[in-house]
Amino acid sequence: MPAQKKKKSTGPDEALFDFGKTAIGGLFKGLSELVDLASKAAEKGQAISREGEIKGLGKDVKGVYGFSVRTLAGKPVVEHFGNIKETPEGPVVEEAREPLVDIFDEGDHLIVIAEVPGVEKEDIKVELKDDLLSIRADGKERKYRKDIELPSKVDPSTRTTIYRNGIVEVKAGKVK
Repeated sequence: MPAQKKKKSTGPDEALFDFGKTAIGGLFKGLSELVDLASKAAEKGQAISREGEIKGLGKDVKGVYGFSVRTLAGKPVVEHFGNIKETPEGPVVEEAREPLVDIFDEGDHLIVIAEVPGVEKEDIKVELKDDLLSIRADGKERKYRKDIELPSKVDPSTRTTIYRNGIVEVKAGKVK
């Protein structure tokens, strides 16, 4: 019998991100381990980046799932994006993706940046009321949906929206 090659381990996070062997449900279950890993990486000044292929979704189904891990005020913040959602019945692939979003508090106003590649300016609809921002984009190949609870109420009459190269930037003044 031929000798089996042992896979070289690069650390405790390897099992968490081995997409070829882990079902999508296992990805969600590992979230608390991911946050711990992010804390340790942040303490060491490291970044976390993993990618992989999710199998078993069906021939015509395109599933996109990703996450961004950042540290804010010394704590790791994990933000998910994509079109795979966890439900009590298991993972579901939705038609619309959830875009990656960043929110910046600039003192007297907020800036929200959303990544919506693959759509045109006329495909994007932005609605703002009090502290809720809704971004919808229905392109020919891609669709995006996200409702964002803002950290403070803003005045919709001060809103400006710019779309450039797959990035939507929404700026609005805070209610005083």
